[in-house]
Amino acid sequence: MKEIRDNDFEQAAVVSQEIVKKVDKESDYRTVTGFFAKIIAAIAITFSVFQIYTAAFGTLDAMLQRSIHLAFALCLIFLLYPARANWPRDRIHPVDVIFAILGAAAPLYIVVFYQDLVLRAGLVTTTDYIMGIIAIILILDAVRRVVGLPMVCVAIAFIAYALFGRQLPGPLAHRGADLPTLVQHLFYTTEGIFGIPLGVSSTFIFLFILFGAFLDKTGLGQLFIDLSNAVAGWAAGGPAKVAVIASALQGTVSGSSVANTAGTGSFTIPMMKKLGYKPEFAGAVEATASTGGQLMPPIMGAAAFLMAEFIGQPYFRIVTAAIIPALLYYFGVWTQVHFEAKRLGLKGMSREELPNIGLVLRERGHLLVPLVVLIYLLAKGYTPMRAALVAIILTVGCAMLRKNTRISLNDIIEGLEKGARGALGVVAATACAGIIVGVVTLTGLGLRLGSVLVDLANGNLFLTLVFTMVTSIILGMGVPTTANYVITSTIAAPALIMMNVPVLAAHMFVFYFGIIADVTPPVALAAFVGAGIAKANPLKTGIQATKLAIAAFLVPYIFVYNPALLLIDVHVLDIILIAITSIVGIIGVGAGAEGFFLTDLSVFEKIIFFVGGLLMVIPGMQTDIIGFVLLAIGYIMQKRKKALLNA
Repeated sequence: MKEIRDNDFEQAAVVSQEIVKKVDKESDYRTVTGFFAKIIAAIAITFSVFQIYTAAFGTLDAMLQRSIHLAFALCLIFLLYPARANWPRDRIHPVDVIFAILGAAAPLYIVVFYQDLVLRAGLVTTTDYIMGIIAIILILDAVRRVVGLPMVCVAIAFIAYALFGRQLPGPLAHRGADLPTLVQHLFYTTEGIFGIPLGVSSTFIFLFILFGAFLDKTGLGQLFIDLSNAVAGWAAGGPAKVAVIASALQGTVSGSSVANTAGTGSFTIPMMKKLGYKPEFAGAVEATASTGGQLMPPIMGAAAFLMAEFIGQPYFRIVTAAIIPALLYYFGVWTQVHFEAKRLGLKGMSREELPNIGLVLRERGHLLVPLVVLIYLLAKGYTPMRAALVAIILTVGCAMLRKNTRISLNDIIEGLEKGARGALGVVAATACAGIIVGVVTLTGLGLRLGSVLVDLANGNLFLTLVFTMVTSIILGMGVPTTANYVITSTIAAPALIMMNVPVLAAHMFVFYFGIIADVTPPVALAAFVGAGIAKANPLKTGIQATKLAIAAFLVPYIFVYNPALLLIDVHVLDIILIAITSIVGIIGVGAGAEGFFLTDLSVFEKIIFFVGGLLMVIPGMQTDIIGFVLLAIGYIMQKRKKALLNA
């Protein structure tokens, strides 16, 4: 690492932040000073304190908790994110101040008149109706500012479907809903905006984001990078393998593919380029590894909490089911990185350049304690909210154990503010997702779309999976993880459930392909950030990232056809057999994709390795045997070619 100057990393960090602001709407916020800066900080800190207080002493009634949660978020969004892209970022426009006041007032209308609304039991007055319309418009605008237009367009399309769906032909037609009925359903019940997505945001997700903000203050991100360097920096293509490990570790606490790519990428991408990787490959590795962080337990981009609520299974059941698929994903990326390094003849860094793992753990290993305790508490059956609260307190306490990690009172206050800011995109997205879910529950659209997909596939499971995959990728483009899962699970998952796919497998399937949209062109936000840092062609980087993420395209099919991979009705021997065949298969597919095993592969050898690996991945004794034979043939051919080259 001594060969790479600090200014290389600093320059990459600056570039990454600039790119993220262009690609990720959530990162393009105002940086004001003076009076308004103090106001924003005070609101954000109060927001975090409110969430900690209710976690410690008990949440309010669902509608009250969620309304206050949304009021804080909307107010901050309108203060931090300008209405127009060309408005300055160093001061607040008066229009946005008005929006901020309305943003707080609309949800608080429910809080102020809660008893009256309960007594009227669904009867909506003219004032209720007007406030509901204002709130829906404000939510859509907030989403436009902090998340982006794609999700707004999806929500508007759903609203239009609710209002005019009766005019549609065929199975998508429904009896329709007038505007007052729709407003009442979306804003004054827990079936719409204040439904499960926002409920999970107001309890679990916010606390985990706050936990991540405090961990960041302690320097855990740098600890992950140092540990990754110590473990893999010396290996062939070391920096790329460091990127894989560091991003996987960061993914355990991060909720954003884009932010993860920018954070670890500013360090790993310059290292990869310095070693000899092409810019497109370097950017793709970091983007693919960072995207995989959304699939990595225990947080899974906060989608794990939503999945638990949606399918009615314990949270810890979700994260244990996700472990093996996530590890297979990262093994697939690691495999291709390794073969590419061998093909190019790239060595690792000398051990003298790398951190000493013992020294790193002695100096900063205590920072891992909150994460370990968090996982332990979740495994013991503690609620995610209580586990996160304990983890936050432990984070501050553990940081105080050594002088080099100690955080000040000012750091704690900044952590409270940063946590609230970091949650804004999630709150907006989950509120908007509530609009989509509300329309689905009002019209039965989920089952209707499911029927259409099944009919289109003529009842064939494989074709249904393919159509669902394509649908999930399209729906996931440019949408944050939480909203991504809500949309795909609502629209695409019912089709698989109709085909008797286990509910958990169906939801995990659409979740995987919704997430992989972050590296799949034409949108591929994570890949574009990686390309920007690497100064590479964005489209080529996206294509390369898609190739590196090939395991993500295979693993979901495995656990649908063989749910044992998700630990569903499983025996230990089943897990071992599936894991072995999948690992061998992914090695074969990776070799075929990269064109290297022991030496360069011919076209014929590429086909043998890729097809053999694919057959090993497909569950079934017959396919395993054929795949193994093909891979054995490929290995023998490579062994002979290697011997001839050495001779």
